[in-house]
Amino acid sequence: MRKLTSLALAAVMVLGAIAAAHAATEVKMTGDARIYGNFFQNRNYTGWNKTGTKTSDTFEIWERFRLRSDFIANEAVKFRLGIKVEDVWGHGTFTAANPSTAVQVYQAYLQFKWPGCAVEVTAGLQDVSLPQSGMFYNSPVWSDNMAALVIKAPLIENTLSVMAGFGRLIDSNRTYDNTTSQKSDELDAYFLALPITVDGFKATPWGMVAVAGRNADYSWKDTTDTVDSGNSFANTLVSAASALHMANPGTMGYWKNDQNPYFWVGGAFEVSALDPVKFYGDVIYGSGAMNDHKAAKREGWMIDAGVEYTGLDVVTPQVFAFWSTGEDKSTRNGSERMPYMRSKWGPGKSFLFDDGQDFGKGSNMYTDPVGNYGIGASLNNVSFIEKLTHRLTFVYVHGNNSPRAIRESRYFYNSSYFTMGHDLTTNEYLMGLNFDTKYMIYENLAAVMETGWAHGHFQQSVWGHRMVSQSEDNGNNAWKVAFGLTYKF
Repeated sequence: MRKLTSLALAAVMVLGAIAAAHAATEVKMTGDARIYGNFFQNRNYTGWNKTGTKTSDTFEIWERFRLRSDFIANEAVKFRLGIKVEDVWGHGTFTAANPSTAVQVYQAYLQFKWPGCAVEVTAGLQDVSLPQSGMFYNSPVWSDNMAALVIKAPLIENTLSVMAGFGRLIDSNRTYDNTTSQKSDELDAYFLALPITVDGFKATPWGMVAVAGRNADYSWKDTTDTVDSGNSFANTLVSAASALHMANPGTMGYWKNDQNPYFWVGGAFEVSALDPVKFYGDVIYGSGAMNDHKAAKREGWMIDAGVEYTGLDVVTPQVFAFWSTGEDKSTRNGSERMPYMRSKWGPGKSFLFDDGQDFGKGSNMYTDPVGNYGIGASLNNVSFIEKLTHRLTFVYVHGNNSPRAIRESRYFYNSSYFTMGHDLTTNEYLMGLNFDTKYMIYENLAAVMETGWAHGHFQQSVWGHRMVSQSEDNGNNAWKVAFGLTYKF
């Protein structure tokens, strides 16, 4: 009874706070939900996790609910609070007996326009994505939520604008360092973009500088990453030698500098002057720790390009390609792969990449585009019946990494920096095919089916007999079939 009384009092207080807020502000709520069953056979081509230490379940039911509440004082000032719950049925919040509720705040920011002008300021936990052309979904360098201050302003109306920002990605020790000596335990990012739009052409040059402290915890991993995507700054940002010589958990013991700068410059391009033929492309260069030990350096390039034809009512055909520098024969001279942090890149919503499938968790193979090259094609927006659309995408990916570099890293240092099926050598390739269908039951409610197949060819002398044999026993194939509902309001 006491528990029920406490819950009732809490509910009254929340409703009272909302009523008080509503008296002074307008409250708007938007959100989305997705519930789907996911059958995934031979995840990571082996049926194991990436390091071969756990066996994956073949069927699970995922549910995610997100609610975004905008507290609007007037047309110039608002605050957004976004919360979400995401897990599989039978676990965490969705456990029948004694559930452990896990509500995550994924957005919390203040946004306002400077009085008398169109300058927009956003401060707080918000979605930040570096520029990328439309065909490739999102940035391979950073595309995620970030605690940041972002300013957007028009410079020439309808032609040129600016986006500038600062974000603090990591502050391991918060207020006090764990000794009486100052520790460089932060990872900060400064970014700038200049979108330029003229008739038939759009270009967005951009740049980002990150200052990486030697004592920041780079082994950090997304706590909601339960599908083994490999997201970790220790794997994506630094060189193999740096990641594998950590003096303490998460800290770069191999660095001689307390802080190392990382730089990225790039450009996103879209050409529609020949509409209905449209062209897309991106060029990115990144480097870091260039003034540290030779083996600590990491730098590389990534480019992509694509073309689509939008002149047909029943289908939008697309072709695309990408290329990224890979590791040379030695890890002692640093890394030749482009550093990155949180990637959401991919063409055609391919089953191989984490690139915006309707169903998020457990929806793809999490292949790393960095260090590889590939080509592909997609038949997008296929529609012969009203409210029913399809997408068919095929992608071929080949490795650009030296087998020797990956072999040395795995056997002499750490087996998790490079993983089979995620990173490819020059002797390896992948193929991925997905066919996805969506039926709009109502304007905001859809029934979705996603199917995917991936096939890989792997080098036993690099990954070992156990991993490659397990994959070969499965025909080097992975399969996925998912069906469920998506709702937006």
